[in-house]
Amino acid sequence: MENIVSDRLIIRKFKENDWHDLYEYLCDEQVVKFEPYDTYSENQAKEESINRANIESFYAVCLKESGKLIGNLYLSKEDFNTFELGYVFNRKYQIKGYATESAKRLLDYAFSNLGARRIIAMCSSKNTRSWKLLERLQMRREGMLLQNIYFKTDSNGQPIWFDTYEYAILKSEWHKHYD
Repeated sequence: MENIVSDRLIIRKFKENDWHDLYEYLCDEQVVKFEPYDTYSENQAKEESINRANIESFYAVCLKESGKLIGNLYLSKEDFNTFELGYVFNRKYQIKGYATESAKRLLDYAFSNLGARRIIAMCSSKNTRSWKLLERLQMRREGMLLQNIYFKTDSNGQPIWFDTYEYAILKSEWHKHYD
């Protein structure tokens, strides 16, 4: 994959030496609150950086000026030319438009270069910033799945269930909004 460049960002494949910046945000409880994993140790971040460097679905989001890794996007091909989008960003770089800017460029790339027909995204109904991002991308909320998933348990070992919003956008809708 060649780099995807926006006004302020470079979206590229992960490198094995990205672990330090990856650790900086994956060790933050607030950042991973809605993710299917707990906070990372330095060693886990090193392993994960190597793992992500070898997986096509993960994209490093870096500041154009400094090259600093500030977050990641996930875009996985599913059945029927449908792709699933995900994202996690360093809290220090949230609320600055970086997630929207990078996700918009990646979705455009997926529709234009990867043969995507439909892109979906799932997020917790409690993750307001996430579903508002999806709506800024002109994605449509298609449903709400009640208590469909849990990633963590409470102090008694009981699941902490999440309701999940499902969003999607078709290639034809994307081009209507962004051409």
